[in-house]
Amino acid sequence: MVKNSFISLISQEANKENRGSVEFQVFSFTTKIHRLTSHLQLHKKDYSSERGLRIILGKRQRLLAYLSKKTTVQYKEFKELMDQLENKKTPVQYKEFKKLMDRLTKKTR
Repeated sequence: MVKNSFISLISQEANKENRGSVEFQVFSFTTKIHRLTSHLQLHKKDYSSERGLRIILGKRQRLLAYLSKKTTVQYKEFKELMDQLENKKTPVQYKEFKKLMDRLTKKTR
C-alpha cells in the first residue's frame, strides 16, 4: 500500500483553525479517498473498505453540491484549486491548503 501522509499531517495540526468548513471537509475526504483507493488496488477483495470508500464519495458529492448551490463563483475556483492539488505529486499539508483557501476567499470578495 502506498502510504499517504495527508491525514497524519492534518490530524497533528493545532485545532485552532476552522476545520468545520465545507472546503476543508472536501479536502479531507479527498485525501481519504486517495488513501483508500491505493489500499483497494492492493487488496481487491476488501469489501468493507470498498463500502467505506463509497460512503465517503457520497458525503463528498453532497458537500460539493451544497457548495455549488451556496456560491457558484467560489465553487468553480475551489474546484480548480482541488484539481491543481490532485495533479500535484507531493502531499499537501494543512497550512499550505489554508494559504491557498485564504487567497481564494480574498479573490472572490
